Amino acid sequence: MLVSLRREYANLITSGAQLLLLFIGLQMESRNGWFLSLGLVAIISILAWLSALARFRAIRDTPTSRIASAAQGYVELYGRGKPFTEVPLLSKLRQQPCLWYRYKIEQREEKDGWKTLEHGESWDSFVLYDDSGECEVNPEAAEIVTEHHEQWHEGDFRYTEWKLLGSDRLYILGEFRTQSTAIAFDSHAELNALLSEWKQDKSTLVERFDLNRDGELDMDEWMLARQEAKRVVAKKQLEAQQLPDTHQIDRPKNGKLFLISNLTQEKLSHRYLRWAYVHVIIFLGTLAGLGWVLQHGKF
Repeated sequence: MLVSLRREYANLITSGAQLLLLFIGLQMESRNGWFLSLGLVAIISILAWLSALARFRAIRDTPTSRIASAAQGYVELYGRGKPFTEVPLLSKLRQQPCLWYRYKIEQREEKDGWKTLEHGESWDSFVLYDDSGECEVNPEAAEIVTEHHEQWHEGDFRYTEWKLLGSDRLYILGEFRTQSTAIAFDSHAELNALLSEWKQDKSTLVERFDLNRDGELDMDEWMLARQEAKRVVAKKQLEAQQLPDTHQIDRPKNGKLFLISNLTQEKLSHRYLRWAYVHVIIFLGTLAGLGWVLQHGKF
């Protein structure tokens, strides 16, 4: 079963709201009641249509990039996922190794159907990789579309779990950033931190740099210690410059779609296009309904 989670776009929610509004209009049994309910259905349909169409265009119009050569900014990536650390993330209910999970625990109630007792999802970062490199993925605030969905019952309780697995091929739309280790290295801060660390072990500091053996460091001896610290920091900086740049993809700051899915680009674009057609049909149907109310006064 395909499930879309997070962000403002949720077709099940909009469809449920539209059905509820139609039910309210039916219960009110008045011309004004039908005008109000059908008008709100039309507004919801237009907003949902715009949302689906924006997602369709983002998926179709954004070219796929390779991680190593991706431009800074809004990109589309496609690759395999793996845990960020050697210790894998375990899903909440099934305790299955995964990259991301969401869960819900519900209890049956006689009058109200199902009551949610507990729900949540993971925020752990994971790694996306292709044949050119690796990229850290922060799934917070992402719209996640996954085929891995389980639901089961135990007595009066219903358990639901969604997952992204390490074996999945992942499609991601988001803000791509590259952090250079050379730029991130602050030699001044590193020097101050190293000298502060040496000062905490005064006996070792004196033993290393007290040339005249008077038990204290004079100005020349302290300058010698600083020179040695500078050499240590310079070596660390050289080692940092030789490390590869780190890449990250997460939520765009300008509000663009942040999408993570184990579906292909083609399936995703067709999915949102279908929803766009559905909401257009609903909108046209509500216009016809409003016209009927204008002509006959009621259904």
